[in-house]
Amino acid sequence: MKTCEILAPAGDEQSAYAALNSGADAVYLGLSQFSARANAENFDVSALEKLCVFAHLLGAKVYVTANTLIKDGETDVFFALVLAAWNAGADAVLMQDMFLGGEIRRAYPDIVLHLSTQAGCNNEDGARLAKEYGFSRVVLARETPLSEIAKISKIIETEVFVQGALCTCFSGQCYLSSFAGNNSGNRGRCKQPCRKKYRIDRKGFEEEAYALSPSDLSVGERTEELLRAGVYSLKIEGRMRRPEYVAAAVSYYRAIADGKDASEAFTRLRRAYNRGDYTAGLAFGQDKNFLSREVQGHIGEDVGEISLRGGKLYCRSVYPAVRGDCFKILRDGKEVCGATFLSGDGRGFYLSAPARLNAGDRVRVTTDTASNAALLSVKRTRSFPLSLYFCAGEVPRAVCRELEICGDAPLERAERSPLTKKDLTECFLKTDGLPLTPAFGEVIAENVFLPRSLLNAFRRECYARICAYLAPPRAPLSAKQLPAPLIVRAEGTMTAVIASDLRGLEADVLIYKPADYSDLAGMSEGKGEKYLYLPPFFTSEDEALVADMLPLFDGVYCEGTYGIAFAKRYRKPLFAGTGFNLTNRYAVNGVLRAGAKYFALSKELTGSEQRTLAAEGAFALTAGAVKVMDLVHCPFGRRCDDCDRKSLYRLTDEEGREFPLRRYRFSGGFCRFEVYNCASLAYDNGATSALVDLSAEEAGQALVAAARDPDRVKRLQKNSTSGHGNRSLL
Repeated sequence: MKTCEILAPAGDEQSAYAALNSGADAVYLGLSQFSARANAENFDVSALEKLCVFAHLLGAKVYVTANTLIKDGETDVFFALVLAAWNAGADAVLMQDMFLGGEIRRAYPDIVLHLSTQAGCNNEDGARLAKEYGFSRVVLARETPLSEIAKISKIIETEVFVQGALCTCFSGQCYLSSFAGNNSGNRGRCKQPCRKKYRIDRKGFEEEAYALSPSDLSVGERTEELLRAGVYSLKIEGRMRRPEYVAAAVSYYRAIADGKDASEAFTRLRRAYNRGDYTAGLAFGQDKNFLSREVQGHIGEDVGEISLRGGKLYCRSVYPAVRGDCFKILRDGKEVCGATFLSGDGRGFYLSAPARLNAGDRVRVTTDTASNAALLSVKRTRSFPLSLYFCAGEVPRAVCRELEICGDAPLERAERSPLTKKDLTECFLKTDGLPLTPAFGEVIAENVFLPRSLLNAFRRECYARICAYLAPPRAPLSAKQLPAPLIVRAEGTMTAVIASDLRGLEADVLIYKPADYSDLAGMSEGKGEKYLYLPPFFTSEDEALVADMLPLFDGVYCEGTYGIAFAKRYRKPLFAGTGFNLTNRYAVNGVLRAGAKYFALSKELTGSEQRTLAAEGAFALTAGAVKVMDLVHCPFGRRCDDCDRKSLYRLTDEEGREFPLRRYRFSGGFCRFEVYNCASLAYDNGATSALVDLSAEEAGQALVAAARDPDRVKRLQKNSTSGHGNRSLL
């Protein structure tokens, strides 16, 4: 197998060390701020410094995630955190905001930047742009197909997810937690509403199920295909997972990368965490197991079925269950309850369960205590040569290659109980938690005396010097003041509208969003500049489909940063959509310098935050539907034969809230979907131009005409919200 990097998550210190001890080539972690997993334990700078030393001694790397959206008043703190992470020894910093990344690279050319998956890079244009802005690696969107991965990998180093939880929404474009619960995924506080139950108004999907919840990703042996496509880093998701899961996942991919039998490692991984019996993900096309509709959470590994013995629950199994093991019981593929171990007889084991179980119910182990203990007991060390010289009348010396460490004072001759070679080797085998194993060369102890406290002090000094020798610290960078760009305020007087049918519409900018990109019926009418809507997920096939229709439009409205390069190539004005997630003046200035004619601010900003960024060409969503998810997969499992092909469905949650689910077609022969908020938007910040989204609305031109009047908008819409206009996100 080709050379690759196995990259592991570290939500806390225990997970970080478990990953490195299990063979990870790198770990990624968050600090106290700006981490996309704000609810993980995360690290302070002191713990980061310690971990970096440990990792670097093993030849491994540490990446720091600072990959949330950064608001305008937070940029100075953000720049300071990035610098602190680098000076602490981090090997790279992951970021979502490409424009902020460009500023950091200009100020600190030495800092290595990786573009987070939250940036949604999934095509060549996005990759080239990332490289232009100074990023050395892109973490690809999980939806990126293998054919695009191969193209991108020729442009820039790529990192691809191979294991762990999947987001149902396209990377960086999920606002469901934000609008449904005021906890933004883009700010690291996702409450995972996608893991709740929903029903959909389509035959066969009317019953409540986990309709949006993907199975966990496990690419496994297919990683070879990714490596042949040019992928360098194999990324394991899981900063909210336990250390034994991290160790199990690393061990599995380490075995695969090293060409070893990975079957036992896979068994341990399934028992550590397994949602939905795994999917290979969208890089290889949607498989039948992509969604875990029936069971949520960890289902472990199947080890047998329930039978009754003397009125007790029994599972005949070769699995050697012990006290402390836990199980999940499934019936017809659905979860019944959990269960715990009572006793075993060598041929199986007895269980205790809180619910009535039936013969034939399947037993799945979800906590294998013996396996977990074994996973966390692994220690990885680095061998280094060490010679010791303790001679009377001379200072003590320790030699590691060309490094010589000498004590402060000559050693005294022993009158009794002299130091022995055994004393010295036993002392220096204590490495104070460092991943080092001395390979002793000469060890000379010539009838000398040294108090144990002084010997230990000399050992500690030796290991501090040896650490600096084997893993030299980098010279720290000095802080610089990054000048904030001046935003030239401009009054927004325009109106733009997004619609799938332009008939009867009049606005300054009409953004045509086809229900089927191979059929442009409905775009020829309407009055105003006409822009073609391009979604955040955009492949080479998509480009081939729209290239011939671009002459019909005045410009392109794009939901991903790839649109910058795309618009330039086709010489079309760019309207940078809400998917650019513009939240600070560096980003606004960046998108304007990149040539955007118009731009939409993030829909997660308050009205006052939007007003601060109201430059020439600025728009903000003021009325209509609020898109909260882009789904590249089909929530119906691609059951195309019996599909009713409605353009709009209703996704209803357990509280009875209805979220419009829009279906549309692009290239590739399969449908894509969008989820909209259960309440339409009615808010005007009073400064920017108005953007109206009719994608899931019926009010039409009346809503466009009322765009700057929230009270009128509320009367036109059945259910309205001011969104985050008056409410700041956590």
